[in-house]
This record gives sequence, structure tokens and C-alpha cells, in this order.
Amino acid sequence: MPILEARTALWPDEAACAAAARVLAGKPALRNACVELHGTLGAGKTTFARHLLRALGVTGHVKSPTYAVMEPYTLPGLDVWHFDFYRFEDPQEFEDAGFRDVFASVGLKLAEWPERAAGLLPVCDLRIEIAMPDTALIDADRHDDDDMRRQVTYQACTPLGLALLP
Repeated sequence: MPILEARTALWPDEAACAAAARVLAGKPALRNACVELHGTLGAGKTTFARHLLRALGVTGHVKSPTYAVMEPYTLPGLDVWHFDFYRFEDPQEFEDAGFRDVFASVGLKLAEWPERAAGLLPVCDLRIEIAMPDTALIDADRHDDDDMRRQVTYQACTPLGLALLP
């Protein structure tokens, strides 16, 4: 996947994650984008997605799509689909569920664990990699929020993605 431009940020805490989501939600180009969220288990992909959905106007419970694979949201003037391919096992599921049609439609597509659907997804506009600090480097006697820190890399993969960079 070509990377047109990349930027990094540090989220020292969840408030910074929420602020980053609000900034992204305010970008008009997001209305028809495909955003991939990468990171290990517990890195904060779903947390970021929840903050982004809230910033876009989703009210009520925001469910993780881990078991359903996809959770759709309809907002005034915007359709959003939140995918979690963590439990994805068979590429035929992608076709049977009509995901190809969803990705071809207008609206925001958020995909967690997109590598589990490799070869089936279109090129994303924005790739967000969320990395946790090496816990071995954190002093166990400290009682601060160092374990909430995240290093985030934003990669624009399309011209639309360039408009989404922070």
C-alpha cells in the first residue's frame, strides 16, 4: 500500500485519544473515507472508534463489533460502518455478508484488524497504527498514567487520506 504522507503523535492518556477523534470527526473528507485501525489487543482501537463515533454524533451504547463483525450507524447525512475482523476466518464470509457492497458505498468505514481481511478490502484512505509503550520500560512502582500512553502513526494512503491527517 502506498503511503503518501505519515505523521506521528503521542496520546498521553484517553483524553488525548478523544481529542484526536474529535479533530478527525471535524474533517469533511471523513464522510466518505475508509479508515483502518491497527494495533495489538488492548492498544485502543475500539476506544478510538468509540470516541470518533461519539464525536460524529452517535448516542446510546456503542458496541464493539467483535462478534457481529460489523455495526452500522445512521446519522443525519452520514452512514458509518464499524468493522472488527479479529474473529474473521473465511474470506467467503466477506462476500456472503455483502461487505464488498458496503465498502463500495458512500459513507465512513472504520476497520479494526483489517489485516485479517487482507486482499478483500479496498485501499484505505487513512491507516492509524496505535502502539502501546513497552511495559517492561515502565517502573512498576510508579502510579501515574504511563500505561495509558500510546504512540500513534497516521498514514495517508490516498489523496483523500491526506485531507484526514492531523
